[in-house]
Amino acid sequence: MAPPFSSIFAFSLLFVGVLVQAHDQVGQSAVFTYEGSHGPEKWGSLSPSYATCSNGKFQSPVDISKDNSVFGKKLQTLVRKYNIANATLTNNGVNIGVHFWKNSGGVAIIDGKNYTLKQLHWHSPAEHRLNGKQYAAELHLVHQADDGTYSVIAILLQIGDPEPLLAKIHDKLVELANEKCGSNEEAHIALGDLDTKHLRKKTRKYFRYIGSLTTPPCTENVIWNVLGKVRTISQQQVDALKAPLNPVYKNNARPVQPLYGRKIEIYDELSKH
Repeated sequence: MAPPFSSIFAFSLLFVGVLVQAHDQVGQSAVFTYEGSHGPEKWGSLSPSYATCSNGKFQSPVDISKDNSVFGKKLQTLVRKYNIANATLTNNGVNIGVHFWKNSGGVAIIDGKNYTLKQLHWHSPAEHRLNGKQYAAELHLVHQADDGTYSVIAILLQIGDPEPLLAKIHDKLVELANEKCGSNEEAHIALGDLDTKHLRKKTRKYFRYIGSLTTPPCTENVIWNVLGKVRTISQQQVDALKAPLNPVYKNNARPVQPLYGRKIEIYDELSKH
């Protein structure tokens, strides 16, 4: 993770083309996009390190429906202990995200295990679907445990009232869109201490399955927790998330992937009483 920045700037990356940090993974040199000859259907052939994108059997995102879901008897409440933390707004060329300085974002406790909140970012339109429906956007909160394993909490967003976190950083998003970067550059802008308290809201219902990162290298064995409550985002905010991105990344949602027999577990607090 990079240190906090006092003003927006761009810096050259080590590889020619877009250096992608897939959910806080180490950057990969192969350029991928969301359309054309480097689009999702071709990711697996772009680099040997991306092969899992094509041949993996635990890929994400997926369509969550009643037919592929079962009641998760052993699932527990998602406990999130997020902090007011020093944060940086980032355009990595593929999506807009927020990174937390020195693991200061807090933790999520999932199945009794601590996962540190590393970063969050948005996809528009949404990647996961509920009963075939695709929403306007999706927020991914990316967590990593000390053993290196990942767990992501996903929040689906439909058009409506402004999303609170984006409302706080609206002016910074506008500033980010005005920053001109080359295809081999990345932009950052300091947010200072960011309060993510609304992301700690108690979750009565969520869906759990084992999947992957949704960008190359599509690493598997990621624990996904897709919240059952769909929250809102304004159309203006969706436009602001797309504005800094190049055309081939403005619609940065990977298509849904086959389940290959996987069952999605449902946690429903009301069903436990």
